[in-house]
Amino acid sequence: MMPDNPVFTSDEGNELPKNVERHTAVAALSPQIPPGSYKDMDIELQNLSLNRNQNMRPNVIVSSSSVCIKEEGILDEDPWTAPEFTETGPSWSGLSATGKFVRVVQGLAKLIGVLVLLYLFVISLDLLSSAFRLIGGRAAGRTFQESELLSNPVVGLMIGVLVTVIVQSSSTSSSIVIAMVSSGMLDVARAVFIIMGANVGTTITNTLVSLTQSGNRNQFRRAFAGATIHDMFNWLTVIILLPLEVMTGYLTALTRAILSGWDPVRNEAGNIELLTAITKPLTRIVIQLNSKVIEDIAKGDPTVANRSLIRENCSTKTDPNRTCQYLFHDTGMTETNTGVALLFLSLLVLCLSLVGIVKILNSIMKGAMAGALRRSLNMNFPGRMSFLTGYAAMAVGAAVTFLIQSSSVFTSALTPLIGLGVVSLERVYPLTLGSNIGTTGTGLLAAMASSPQSLKPAVQVALSHLFFNITGILIWYPIPFMRQVPISLAKSLGDITARYRWFAFVYIVLVFLLIPAAIVGLTLAGPDVFMGVGITVLILLATLMIINMLQSRYPKALPAFLRDWNFLPAWMRSLEPYDNLLHQINVFHLCRCCNSTSKDEVPIRDVSQETVM
Repeated sequence: MMPDNPVFTSDEGNELPKNVERHTAVAALSPQIPPGSYKDMDIELQNLSLNRNQNMRPNVIVSSSSVCIKEEGILDEDPWTAPEFTETGPSWSGLSATGKFVRVVQGLAKLIGVLVLLYLFVISLDLLSSAFRLIGGRAAGRTFQESELLSNPVVGLMIGVLVTVIVQSSSTSSSIVIAMVSSGMLDVARAVFIIMGANVGTTITNTLVSLTQSGNRNQFRRAFAGATIHDMFNWLTVIILLPLEVMTGYLTALTRAILSGWDPVRNEAGNIELLTAITKPLTRIVIQLNSKVIEDIAKGDPTVANRSLIRENCSTKTDPNRTCQYLFHDTGMTETNTGVALLFLSLLVLCLSLVGIVKILNSIMKGAMAGALRRSLNMNFPGRMSFLTGYAAMAVGAAVTFLIQSSSVFTSALTPLIGLGVVSLERVYPLTLGSNIGTTGTGLLAAMASSPQSLKPAVQVALSHLFFNITGILIWYPIPFMRQVPISLAKSLGDITARYRWFAFVYIVLVFLLIPAAIVGLTLAGPDVFMGVGITVLILLATLMIINMLQSRYPKALPAFLRDWNFLPAWMRSLEPYDNLLHQINVFHLCRCCNSTSKDEVPIRDVSQETVM
């Protein structure tokens, strides 16, 4: 007899995830494993009886890290396969005229609710960007003055990441870089590396948004993977193009050649507003900033120290006596304190709007309509034209992002849909790549507003941003097996965060803050220290990658003790000890989503306490 909650351990003897979907355990087990061979799979299943003459048997699903055993004996789905949306109410044909009218009204109300919440979500991202500018904008501007640091390509990359994370906008950091190039303070060759970093740093926004779905393990798995697929693409592209640019000046030479015969004429296209025209009326009620202050700090303007980031003079040509009237005007607080208050307000609006969007979408995504919507979003072109589907998705992503002038808004809006299973990870990938192309339009518009003397180098920097993304797409998309690299890496991160939800916070802090800051710090210590530590780390990483590859493909080529990592202490090869420690000290007692068991999840106990009969 099998107990209600079968229990498993990993091959290391560690307890498997605290919470999993109902009747689900994580292991690497095949439905075709004959009785008695479980030991070879390092899974402790005792006295499990399989009746091969009946259709009823424990259900086992193989994925990279999961197996699902369902008590009904019906094959469950892979955790990466979105759940089917089932109709909970009466069908349309079974409704009376009044019932149909009520359902239509409810549907319209939900649609309006989603649009309103989406508007508030975009507002919250704008306010979040303003908050980070108030908190760290001056420091970010001063960072760009460190010309000696910027001469190091790796440091330029990391400064681009840090500044973009601080101001929460790649458009802002790119505009600062373009302004510095226009003023002659920064040459194009060094600016290219900062632009690469800005491209990476902007992905933190949708990664943060994915945390709002951490209450459901499988939704969080998909949402976090959908968010980090943007990170994976950008980092993989940087790994290839950064050394290529250092050795050959590829992007600099390509954009210079494109602009070689161009006679620049000043263009005011940089003043175009699209999405901003819709959101500005509400954001201006809350906060107004002097957008040029950070740029002037970066340029080294000595008068900027006496100017506030918060707008104090709201007079216009038509109304010279106009006074500023917005929520955070003349509060008596410092810029930093105002930024902190605005940060809490923006995060509150962001979380509430996202939770509302997810709940409404959950109520909408039921029955035939939801299935049709999911099929239409994930469908391919018919026949031989199917290979063009991804490129069409790229075009859609690029167009939408250009219209709203923010890749963060576009990818962040997709994140809850990925978690709910409305859009597949494979479809989100080309949409994200298209968004990377679309966001370069903002930089081009900003560059076109430069003076005629500086217009050409400014446009060259903006084009470098564009061709960085185009080159990355040419590397990581057209060839199918190359396309799977960022997707597989994102899925691996999704699997880890589904098991250890605290890892998402560690990932964000490490990738977007600590690692870039550490690299900048090593540079300050001197070139010898930077090269010594950098080369050592690269050799170590390369060695680990080679050993891991040999372990999975050619284990016999390795000495016996290197065929697995079991000779290392658990804390060096597994996150389980850290997870146990965090739960022992009750770190998550204030976080319901980190330690709760939702209605469709059950805890898994250690196999030593309960055996399968």
